[in-house]
Amino acid sequence: MQIRLAHTSDAAAVNELLHQLGYPQDGTATTANRIQAWSDDPSSAAYVADADGDLNGLVAVHVSPFFERTGSWGRIVALIVSDRARRQGVGGHLVTAAESFAASRGCVRMEVTSADRRNDAHEFYRRCGYVDQTGRSSRFLRDLDDTSEIARRREQE
Repeated sequence: MQIRLAHTSDAAAVNELLHQLGYPQDGTATTANRIQAWSDDPSSAAYVADADGDLNGLVAVHVSPFFERTGSWGRIVALIVSDRARRQGVGGHLVTAAESFAASRGCVRMEVTSADRRNDAHEFYRRCGYVDQTGRSSRFLRDLDDTSEIARRREQE
């Protein structure tokens, strides 16, 4: 198995991995464009676990500078291991690739989020040395699909 950067030609296999995790995709062209965008961004990388042409996993990592202090942090944006390759070390190799990418760009911390229902993933991250922040911080999300609402709120401030 080889851990390598994702190529646009991997789009169909990446779609299958995303589908296994519950994220069906619109098509290979859209995914290929997304892979290319990550390749073009020096703060981002997407790696795949390639077993003789079969993709057994994917990790996407992004680096962001801290604002409140010196340094940067890395965020695992996506980590997927194929159903057929779980518990074979693939995830650990992918996390190592993401951490190496982040460290090479000066990161001093890594972050990953995982849905509450993914207990196996939580145990995996703990085994990798990640500390569970549940109860110490919260995550808030807001979709930005209504720009008129955003503009209205800014006017009220």
